[in-house]
Amino acid sequence: MSEFTVGESDFLLDGRPVRLLSGALHYFRVHEAQWRHRLAMLRAMGLNCVETYVPWNLHEPRPGAFRDVRAVGRFLDAVREAGLWAIVRPGPYICAEWENGGLPAWLTHEVGTRARTRDERCLRAVHSWFGRLLREVVPRQIDRGGPVLMVQVENEYGSYGSDTGQLTALAELLRAEGVTVPLFTSDGPEDHMLTGGSLPGVLATVNFGSHARVAFDTLRRHRPAGPLMCMEFWCGWFDHWAGEHVVRDPAEAAEALREILDSGASVNLYMAHGGTSFGGWAGANRGGGALHEGPLEPDVTSYDYDAPIDEQGRPTEKFWRFREVLAGHCSVPLPELPPHPPVLDTPVEAALTAWAPLADVLEALGGEETVTPMPPSFEELGITRGLVRYAVEVPGPRQPYPLTARGLRDLAVVYVDGARAGVLTEEEPELKEPVAGPARVELWVESLGRVNYGPRLGEAKGVTGGLLHERQYLHGIRARGLDLDAFEAGVDAVPFGAPPGEGTPGLYRGTLMVRGAGDARLELPGCTRGFVWINGFGLGRYWSVGPQRSLYVPGPVLREGENELWVLELQETAPDGPAPRLLPA
Repeated sequence: MSEFTVGESDFLLDGRPVRLLSGALHYFRVHEAQWRHRLAMLRAMGLNCVETYVPWNLHEPRPGAFRDVRAVGRFLDAVREAGLWAIVRPGPYICAEWENGGLPAWLTHEVGTRARTRDERCLRAVHSWFGRLLREVVPRQIDRGGPVLMVQVENEYGSYGSDTGQLTALAELLRAEGVTVPLFTSDGPEDHMLTGGSLPGVLATVNFGSHARVAFDTLRRHRPAGPLMCMEFWCGWFDHWAGEHVVRDPAEAAEALREILDSGASVNLYMAHGGTSFGGWAGANRGGGALHEGPLEPDVTSYDYDAPIDEQGRPTEKFWRFREVLAGHCSVPLPELPPHPPVLDTPVEAALTAWAPLADVLEALGGEETVTPMPPSFEELGITRGLVRYAVEVPGPRQPYPLTARGLRDLAVVYVDGARAGVLTEEEPELKEPVAGPARVELWVESLGRVNYGPRLGEAKGVTGGLLHERQYLHGIRARGLDLDAFEAGVDAVPFGAPPGEGTPGLYRGTLMVRGAGDARLELPGCTRGFVWINGFGLGRYWSVGPQRSLYVPGPVLREGENELWVLELQETAPDGPAPRLLPA
């Protein structure tokens, strides 16, 4: 048992000053069988602590339906066994380039922009969630023999709102549920963020990527006393689909880290190891500058983050530069690196032997069809990640008119009388060719990830403004959703047939014959956009627009011999194009 406290100028462990050298590693972005390897890599880099968020929506997909919350406790046990301390950031909002910033879509659908305020409905839901989550955290605090040193109140709240009463309510709730270690907040080093996001009597920390002394000077204007800590040192960054791969010079990043430590501060590397947004959980941002009201920018599946430990768990040049800096602040020699996990021995080409059209997949795995005057949103249909088919009859006879999906979020493949008529987006919501009546129109609408940061947090998905033929609303919308969670039970209910030759969308099923199972990357060179699973494990979204060109496959997902592959292609495949292939990571 130990006591961790916040002193006048230092963190104190049993009354002695201690500096936190922490690194972010999200348990939910790393296969559980690889947690111990990644934690050992953090220790080898010179860190003494690990920080993790907790995504509420992953663990409570529907109100009161909790899913594997015990994973949090198992991770914290692995942290203790690795000889590290832990910082837990339970939100309820986490950002993290994660779907909806970690907030459940069912909650933001109900309360809208009140999701991060003292709205009674919101706080009631948080109370229920924390009541379950904190059972995994409270017994693992340092004063009870566990690794947990600190717990965060909300996350970067000053970048979003000014309802400090909500922060007070959350802090009181954490205390009431048994959190006894120090609480803290974290915000950008700007006056309006610190005034909106900090609480009297609660440690305030700051997040930045450079100019440490300037950031800490700002913090000191607000908090003349207390330990200095950069809770998020952004040593890399994330990527968007159709954007550029972002990198940061290792030498420059190491010098920025050195400046933080030379300031006498503690630090948390964000990210030390980014991992992967498996299962289609990657979020999205809005462009358009500081207001974040511009075009949607979906995050790629990889969360490599240009971190010092890459997506496959390997040390990068940044790792070695950081290790050199951190070694100067460690009182004992740093441990050697752990052995790297096995890597796939032999490349494998997939044999795709079965296929089902999207309509049959929807019939087998989708929810109930609804008929409503206006298109229901994903949230109204209970769809978190996946797609919705909207079908409507255009009356006739009538001459050709433009057809528009008003308020489309995010992307729709459109069919008119069974023939593909085009792809619509939020920026281009009108079909290029007018539609004459009578006609049957289907729109297969896909969510590309809910916004995880800024004022558009919690916005609805689907056709949110109606379907227009010329200026006339089309009513009598038939809608049916296909949630990615439906694939967790398998695809045996889907009526598969022989694969088509013309490159049509649908669910493709096949096998990978593996020898020498280990970490691998899956390439899908003939595919456009969709999701993929191996042995029922959701690898995430693929998209030919790049910059990500392959998906990471953790070695524990694979087995010797036959492995099952599902590819849900939502747009088109190349006719007789190259087969998916598994390559050594």
